Amino acid sequence: MSVTIKDVAREANVAPSTVSRVISDSPRISEQTKCKVRKVMEELGYHLNYNARVLVSQSTQTIGIVTKVSSVHSFDNPFFSELLRGISDACHEEDYSIYLTTGNTEEAIYNEVVKMVQGKRVDGVIVLYSREDDKVVPYLRECQFPFVMIGKPVSQTGETMFVDNDNIQASKEATEYLMNLGHQRIGFIGGDSHFEVARDRLEGFRQALTNGNLVEDERLQKNIQSGFADADQVVEELLREQEPPTGLVITDDYNALTVMRSLTAKGIKLPEDMSIIGFNNTMIARLSNPALTTVDTQSFQLGHESARNLIELLNRPDMIKKSVIIPTIIIERDSCHSIIPANN
Repeated sequence: MSVTIKDVAREANVAPSTVSRVISDSPRISEQTKCKVRKVMEELGYHLNYNARVLVSQSTQTIGIVTKVSSVHSFDNPFFSELLRGISDACHEEDYSIYLTTGNTEEAIYNEVVKMVQGKRVDGVIVLYSREDDKVVPYLRECQFPFVMIGKPVSQTGETMFVDNDNIQASKEATEYLMNLGHQRIGFIGGDSHFEVARDRLEGFRQALTNGNLVEDERLQKNIQSGFADADQVVEELLREQEPPTGLVITDDYNALTVMRSLTAKGIKLPEDMSIIGFNNTMIARLSNPALTTVDTQSFQLGHESARNLIELLNRPDMIKKSVIIPTIIIERDSCHSIIPANN
């Protein structure tokens, strides 16, 4: 037979209403009484009835997670796994659950978000991306529904709570890392250009070339959208150039490994013939051959901060919409090689 609030109240020698207030962490109850009641709850094995709690508090204690369009690719990519691990960790600390979108098209994900909001299935939403022509974020704004973005918003930046890296600076530093090793012909491989992070990292790459007085060759700037097939095509196009790049900035470890696989298959030695620096410092960067030099975007912390800030927003709806910038650092491994410039 399950333990009830009345059982706890009787054992703790307090009123049932006091137990209810302890559960809701009411400031009207002293810390001494809270400790006593919680100790009895633990001893008796009392567990909250979440259905009843939702009815009383009008809170689901659940946060919705909105993934990118291709959730299959998202789950393949360890970066998103680390984001979710950080979110899960912060939610666990505050006794929140997670509700994850599963759609594989923009329309499917949008419809799921509408159901989340209209059906009161979640208290707030974390959007794991920032992209142009997105329907989800404008809808959340229109509904005045609490949300936090991972990524700099395309618009209304000052009115939107978000967590991000300084992706322009991070990409600039990654490019300068190759330049400092003597590379002068450097290629850039980004992701879907509809996403803000892809545009920012391309901008940082371009700034580094300009500051280093290197010529920007747009033929060395590519995008990978969907995995191995795109990587094979990109590698083939780069190697067809009369002067192929000697170094590549690839803005995702997952894509970096697909490119490394294609280069190796074509007989290119890494890093002797081609140096590569990636982004995100995921597990696969350590396991690749050679081990991948990469920009650590602290993906776990990105997820953790987004959830922590959303929960704070839910508790304080009138708080200022703040942005949090997570610092990045280059993790040096074996995929980059120093070269001597031809004029030396």
